[in-house]
Amino acid sequence: MIHYIDVDVRPILRSGGEPFSVIMAALGRLEPGQGLRLYATFKPIPLFAVMAEKGFAHSANELDGGEWEVLFTPAGATPPAPSPLAQPTDAWPEPVVHLDNRDLDPPEPMVRILGAAEQLAPGQTLSALLRREPVFLFPHLEKRGFRWLGGFTPDGSTYELTVRALS
Repeated sequence: MIHYIDVDVRPILRSGGEPFSVIMAALGRLEPGQGLRLYATFKPIPLFAVMAEKGFAHSANELDGGEWEVLFTPAGATPPAPSPLAQPTDAWPEPVVHLDNRDLDPPEPMVRILGAAEQLAPGQTLSALLRREPVFLFPHLEKRGFRWLGGFTPDGSTYELTVRALS
């Protein structure tokens, strides 16, 4: 049986961001026998070919409001049928903390984000703006039990990160 890791890129898309790096980062963390369950604000047709090249088949299910749930299943495995009423199990609340780290030099953005994240109550989120994708921060967040979503603004000048404390 395939276990799916949920990736909800709708907040990134709604804010005008580009979620491709978030999707690829999640893909890189998959273990054998795992698939990816993607939630998006549109049917991500261009992603289907990219994922096929990486050995994943897809099945797409339209949700209410024109949003989509897409299961990416390792080639050769049988995906379950998506539920027509499927909804993500963990909608993210609005951030309670906003950090603008664009004028800071490393490692200060990572230190500030980790410090603020430790103060979050279960289920709360924080948002952070950065000059670059914080690739060295992601493993620290995961090790401490936080989830994250992020992506660049359409002009590519700012990386927008949202961090969630697990409930």
